[in-house]
Amino acid sequence: MLAQLTLTPALPKTLNATHLLVLLPKAKTLAKDVPHGELLAAVLKRRDMKAEELAKSPVAANAADGTLVAWAMLDLDKDTFAQQVQVRKALQLLLDEHPKSIAIVVLGDDAQCKRAAELAVYGAWVNGAPLPVHKKKDERKPLQKIELYGCADKKIFAPLKAQAEGNLLCRELTALPPNELTPGQYRVRVKKLAQDNGWKHEEFDMKKLRKMGAGAFVAVAQGSDPEDAAIVHLSYKHLKAKQSVALVGKGICFDTGGHNLKPSRYMHNMHEDMNGSAVALGILLAATEQKLPVNIDCWLALAQNHISPKAYKQNDIVKALNGTTIEVMHTDAEGRMVLADTLTLASRAKPNLMIDFATLTGSMAMALGARYSGVFGTTEELAQRAVGMGKQTGERLCAFPQDEDYEPALDSKVADIKQCTLDGEADHILATRFLKRFVEHDTPWLHVDLSASRCEGGLGIVATDVTGFGVAWGVGMLHGAL
Repeated sequence: MLAQLTLTPALPKTLNATHLLVLLPKAKTLAKDVPHGELLAAVLKRRDMKAEELAKSPVAANAADGTLVAWAMLDLDKDTFAQQVQVRKALQLLLDEHPKSIAIVVLGDDAQCKRAAELAVYGAWVNGAPLPVHKKKDERKPLQKIELYGCADKKIFAPLKAQAEGNLLCRELTALPPNELTPGQYRVRVKKLAQDNGWKHEEFDMKKLRKMGAGAFVAVAQGSDPEDAAIVHLSYKHLKAKQSVALVGKGICFDTGGHNLKPSRYMHNMHEDMNGSAVALGILLAATEQKLPVNIDCWLALAQNHISPKAYKQNDIVKALNGTTIEVMHTDAEGRMVLADTLTLASRAKPNLMIDFATLTGSMAMALGARYSGVFGTTEELAQRAVGMGKQTGERLCAFPQDEDYEPALDSKVADIKQCTLDGEADHILATRFLKRFVEHDTPWLHVDLSASRCEGGLGIVATDVTGFGVAWGVGMLHGAL
């Protein structure tokens, strides 16, 4: 449940708040109407700071009435990501105390106030609801109320609230431990979400997938007991929709690596290997809450990659749903296997755009670290549109090539294609070339490799290690498809 928002256009003479955030436009001097301005001046003097340095480092102090006040300047000449970081740092000075309510004051002209309000309210929503933990005593309390002063443009907040709900759903699912989010348990949760939100719900379980010939997905899922894996299809329809978008998410609820077992260092946090599916769900929820006039088909590839006598192994040859035979080279390259059949199903519906999300390759994390994610597009224009939306939303993407001359590395002597190579070189690119084989009808397609799904210390506007990266970007891409 997100905090309730109340709006007051004018700043009252006295503010009755336990926690107060003041956002100022960047300036060399302090305006006379800054709340607790004398206290701020004293803090700056004590720290030997100039006023304009508040655009780099927010400060906080306790007022005489006990209010914890945080001040920051917003530099609108900087990009969205930098603005988000500044607001997040200022908010955390208050939210670290887990208050029940906070007051936010935005100052400046109308445009400055609107931008500051958008960032601050969204930041309070996504960071004010603690992610689940399993401690005997959890003293954290969710933020219940946000009082905003200086901006009364109500219409800007409903879409932001929907986006915040999508981000939180993504992060809450991703943070769940693997014993609470097996594929079977995940399917129950997804069915409940579908009922609550009016989505059409369809499941392709292992029995049905075997009958269909989805051998790439089945190969990965067959190593688990029970066989609770499935491809789940959710549909959101709008009467005025002119475009259709398919969202595809990798949902590996735990990844041991299979027979090519991961060492403990790399198996840690592998319950988060379902993050791509959570991103897709978060986008779907936000779009539903906003009632976006676009038809959305959401495809979730839910499975686990276990080691067992039934698990698939190196040198197996399996046949995918589209008839392509695959030589298994490494059992820890399971994500591209479950996505292969899922992409085929999704593309057969002939959407106007298809986007898949996956924590797919270690090589993308090596290339970019955890602060960007990588994107591949079927056209240069589409890839650059994706990068541009990343700049707008603060969820930054770097476009990578997928030229045909990478393809020979996947040539197999015994099957139509190798699943991967063993040397690992450019694996993020080879994985995309592999997936491309399973996209039918020349569907416009974006593949997002989520190297920024987890960033220690937070990323952009989000303060937790689990970032929900991709939800805000995906919502932006849906708006662009209208």
